Amino acid sequence: MKLLLLAIPLLLVAVPGASGELEVFTNSKVYSTDHTLQMYGTGLPGENLVIRLFAPDDTIAKFDQITTGEDGSFNYNLLIWPDPSTNFPYGTYTVEVISTEQNGISERADIKFTSTTDLVGVPVERNLNTLVFAPETAAVHQSVRVFVQVTSDGLLIGNDPMLLLRTSHVHLPSGLSISLSNTFKTLHQGLYYVDYVTREEGTHVFHVVAFNQGTTSHGSSATNVLSQDIGGISDQIISLNSILDETSGELDTLKSEIESFDTTLARASIQIDENIGTIGEASSQLNALLLPIIASIGLIVALQITILARRR
Repeated sequence: MKLLLLAIPLLLVAVPGASGELEVFTNSKVYSTDHTLQMYGTGLPGENLVIRLFAPDDTIAKFDQITTGEDGSFNYNLLIWPDPSTNFPYGTYTVEVISTEQNGISERADIKFTSTTDLVGVPVERNLNTLVFAPETAAVHQSVRVFVQVTSDGLLIGNDPMLLLRTSHVHLPSGLSISLSNTFKTLHQGLYYVDYVTREEGTHVFHVVAFNQGTTSHGSSATNVLSQDIGGISDQIISLNSILDETSGELDTLKSEIESFDTTLARASIQIDENIGTIGEASSQLNALLLPIIASIGLIVALQITILARRR
């Protein structure tokens, strides 16, 4: 009985740690340059807490470790917001406080760093964008590389694509959908790609779904799959151009021969004209020779007729 009575108080002491006593608050939801980001809340007495500030691209912009007071409370100025830069751009940040003694439980809070602290004009929300880049045309049964860019508040997100893009898929011309989960690879922080082998001819729509910190973004791009790719068509065009070049050369040769024939005809025409002129001159000369002879013959005939007439 004494052993049981001793065990009960020990169990009662362990309960507070198991219940997860951790509360985190910030002094504002929206901050601008020169404003102080103040963290306060409660944990276990004398507990070590890890504070991390995540930038919009999920990288750690600030890291600190503090210890709670005897009553478990803490109040800590994490940072004074600097001028916006590549390290501290405008956007939605996440503050996370992790307990080192309560099985690693954590609390998170989203805040906004912007040029104004107006809560009405600047809602605390994440702007997640997904862009998909796919070739316009491809050949069936060939690999197609599709690129994806995911940004949050304009910054590239470097999460694991198996988690970030796990519900992405491709719509086939037949109406079927094929999952692209576990197929994306990381090219660079926030840039991913997938190599997909086409199965059908027609339009393939790549539908990429990005999910990050409770926010979903969609992006899509279409590829028209043909029986052969542009490379094959280009080869045919090159072959056709070669045939056309040969035909053009033959036409040039024929044109040259025709021009030569025209020259020959022109020369023949000139020669014919010259021959006609020569014939004309010869005819004139012949006429000049024949006229006296004909006149002489006529005179002789006339004399003979006169002689015959006298004899009668």
